[in-house]
Amino acid sequence: MANREISLVLGTAGHIDHGKTTLVKAITGVDCDRLSEEKKRGITIELGFAPLTMEDGRVVSIVDVPGHERFIRQMVAGASGIDAVMLVIAADEGVMPQTREHLEILKLLGVKDGIVAVTKSDIVDDEFLELVIEDVSDFLHGTFLEGKAIVPVSSYTGKNIPLLRGELAKLVDRIRPRPRKGPYFLPIDRVFPVAGFGAVVTGTAYRGEISSGQEGTVLPAGKECRIRSVQVHGTGVQTAWAGQRVAVNVAGISSEDLSRGDVLCARGVYARTRCFECELHLVESAGEPVQHWQRVRLHIGTSDVVARISLLESPVLQPGETAAAQVVVEEDIVCLVEQRFVLRRYSPLETIAGGRVLFPYAVKPRGKSARQVCIKRIMALSSLSSQEERLLALIRSFARLELPDAARFLQETPAETLRFGERLQKNGDAVFLQGEKKLFLSRERFSKETLAVEEFLRSYHSSHQSRKGAPPDQIALQVLKDLDPRASKAFLEVLAENGTVVMDEGTVRMTDFTPRDDKAFEKKSQALLDFCRKRDFQPPLLSEAMDATGLDEKAFSLLIKGMREAGLVSIVSDEFLFSSEIEEKLLKILLQEKDDITIAKVRDITGSSRKFILPLLEYLDARGYTRRAGDRRVLLASKLPPSITAPQP
Repeated sequence: MANREISLVLGTAGHIDHGKTTLVKAITGVDCDRLSEEKKRGITIELGFAPLTMEDGRVVSIVDVPGHERFIRQMVAGASGIDAVMLVIAADEGVMPQTREHLEILKLLGVKDGIVAVTKSDIVDDEFLELVIEDVSDFLHGTFLEGKAIVPVSSYTGKNIPLLRGELAKLVDRIRPRPRKGPYFLPIDRVFPVAGFGAVVTGTAYRGEISSGQEGTVLPAGKECRIRSVQVHGTGVQTAWAGQRVAVNVAGISSEDLSRGDVLCARGVYARTRCFECELHLVESAGEPVQHWQRVRLHIGTSDVVARISLLESPVLQPGETAAAQVVVEEDIVCLVEQRFVLRRYSPLETIAGGRVLFPYAVKPRGKSARQVCIKRIMALSSLSSQEERLLALIRSFARLELPDAARFLQETPAETLRFGERLQKNGDAVFLQGEKKLFLSRERFSKETLAVEEFLRSYHSSHQSRKGAPPDQIALQVLKDLDPRASKAFLEVLAENGTVVMDEGTVRMTDFTPRDDKAFEKKSQALLDFCRKRDFQPPLLSEAMDATGLDEKAFSLLIKGMREAGLVSIVSDEFLFSSEIEEKLLKILLQEKDDITIAKVRDITGSSRKFILPLLEYLDARGYTRRAGDRRVLLASKLPPSITAPQP
């Protein structure tokens, strides 16, 4: 049966000198201790890798990690890319400190499945072995390894090695291979030169497919390169994919410019960062709480850097608690959305916390409201799985998100991000505008801008009743100031498609607005002014004026509105229609009386009655033309329009 590589990486874990490397050799035939110092000292210092071939021809990768506490950095670098673990515990020693720490690290890294190998079973008697297995079972209670297979083995006698290989095959059956979608992302754990070929890097592919001939970037340095060739377990392949141990020969960059902690990734997709947002979990065994801005060591991928914890909800995080936080790094790193990480105390070095990256490109919030936005974004992103849902959460968080930023935040190509965005727009969840800067708007932001456009248009229609609508450029300058001209036009086109506005002949208007016919308006208003002129100082009631025009209530209201805005008429006491012509005529009469204005005198001069004169004089009081002084009124000549006080020819 032909061998076939599958996208799975198994890792070892356990205390120093519990036989991890010897066991890997027993089940794979490969000695992972390749360094002379490792062979001399009999301990694993660096990561080791070996292919494990199943009986059915499937091949998975095994990562052998150091067990010594001084090499936890290397252990985390190896364990970061694994899908399941083989926890190794020696029968003669049982559960030891690094057994506990390794298991804690594996939980923080999101490992959810595995088996346990109890090594050196040949050097203890059966009764003691049973006690050790019982003790191991108790230790695993409440962890992801509870109930998983515990296999006593001997790497020297071969006892139960076939049984262990069988349990490993069952383990592989249970695990779902990693998806191959997305731009490739390969954290580098080893670098070495090969004579005649140049630099070679190795690592576990976290995401996507990597093929010969592809362009790439090494981050955080930002050095560009080309993929010359790809190998999986020493065999040349055209393409390797997520979940495989990969060796890559890169052209255009020297091995001296590469190191563990760098990431080989697709060009133009990923970016370096110094701050990411996460849900941070402080382990129960931490012993004491962590403080806001506490210094720690961050292990993410194959990187090991100094960082600080920025707690967003409370200045203190207690053991066993989980909270929204930012991790602020003292040097550039590269991280993947959903990537797991581990935090260790700066001193003494011990594992205390971990979590997963939810937003790789954060900035420190300034002020309470900005902090609340971060917390809300973290909570929204923590429960999502699909990239489409993630994009929607980011659009809602930022309200306005340009396409290049959206692609960077998602760690996708712009074309793929646009595809997600188009589905969101189709479902009505967000709006995409194709301006000079293609951007997404949240529904909330779109609704807010829509209300502003509607308010502007209603005001514009009120002031320019005879115009068909407002110029789009004016709306862009006065309302949609945050959008470039093309995006403003696209915004208005969306409103038109939704039936909110009408775009016609280079103008924009509300759908319920009908431009006024100026000729018809002039004819109707003149007829109404003639009617007011006949009534003279006995102004008609509004109902009488409407009857005189023969218009219905809606048409009459529009006519009166237009006449008032044109300064042709006023409404007195909410019931009388008072034309500006008769108002001017009354003011000229009062100008003759000046300081001796009474209701009776004005009534007699105008030939009207108290019923009309009293509300007319009160109207003039309200306009500031007259002022009451007991039973009389004083005309304030300085307040009158120039047309009243000017000398008559």
